[in-house]
Amino acid sequence: MELRHLRYFVAVAEERHFGRAAARLHMAQPPLSQQIRQLEDELGLRLLRRTTRRVELTAAGEAYLVRAREILSAVSSAAGEAQRVAAGSQGRLVIGCVGSATYSLLPPLVRKLHEDLPGVDVAVQGEMLAPAQVAALHAGQIDLALLRRPVDESGLRVQALRAERLIVAVPDGHRLAARKRLRLADLAAEDFVMHAGAGRSVLQETVLALCRETGFEPRIRHEVTETSTLVTFVAAGLGVALVPASVAELRVPGAAYRPLTGKTEVELAVATRADDEAPQLLRALDVLSALVRRTHRGPGSPESGSRPTGDRQ
Repeated sequence: MELRHLRYFVAVAEERHFGRAAARLHMAQPPLSQQIRQLEDELGLRLLRRTTRRVELTAAGEAYLVRAREILSAVSSAAGEAQRVAAGSQGRLVIGCVGSATYSLLPPLVRKLHEDLPGVDVAVQGEMLAPAQVAALHAGQIDLALLRRPVDESGLRVQALRAERLIVAVPDGHRLAARKRLRLADLAAEDFVMHAGAGRSVLQETVLALCRETGFEPRIRHEVTETSTLVTFVAAGLGVALVPASVAELRVPGAAYRPLTGKTEVELAVATRADDEAPQLLRALDVLSALVRRTHRGPGSPESGSRPTGDRQ
């Protein structure tokens, strides 16, 4: 039995006439009659009662028609689903994200993915430090990582998205909050709140290197894993912090943000497994690239002053 036998049977059952069914199927009537007889012979029963004027279904034919329609519908649905998956318009995508991008890039990205790829189930794991995202990529726990470079890129495909200036988060009422712009040297005597160290945070390593280049060792009083906690600690007066400019989108009462002089930038990149060619992932990367380009060019962007850095594989 083949699917064509089911299609032929359904056409005859619905038309109640071999001639009309043959015309509907764009075939001659004799081969159609022969195929229906082959189907009945294989089943060992009669599905149709033939008269000179019309065709009637037997009780077995009525039952078989219900199942035949279900089978043909399921086959059609399976083909449609496979085509949607192959086109990247259906599937599942898990995104990991560093804290600062959680408050700027992630919301419009997820909204755009829902708009452009409504059949893709998008899940998010936010506030992940870069090394944790790399481990999650290798383990297959996430499919796309928004992280800070440098990272161990072995087995990964990494592309720069944008360079982002560092700014200073200070407590409201702090003497430095009265300044319009700060130098890194102005923070030499301050307590720092930083992202977790011990190789877990690219941003901490960047801040340490900048402070040492300026000539002082920062006094780290608190280490945290989440950017929201870091800004909350600053607002509580527990120290100052260097954060990417997009963190200013996180409005926490008691915290103020001030520009930092000089060219102090960090890079945001997107990483995927090097061998992952899932269609929904490739389409999501296209959406992400278009969104980053539009964000940089659009007026009033929260990323004003930062610039795309191009592809640095």
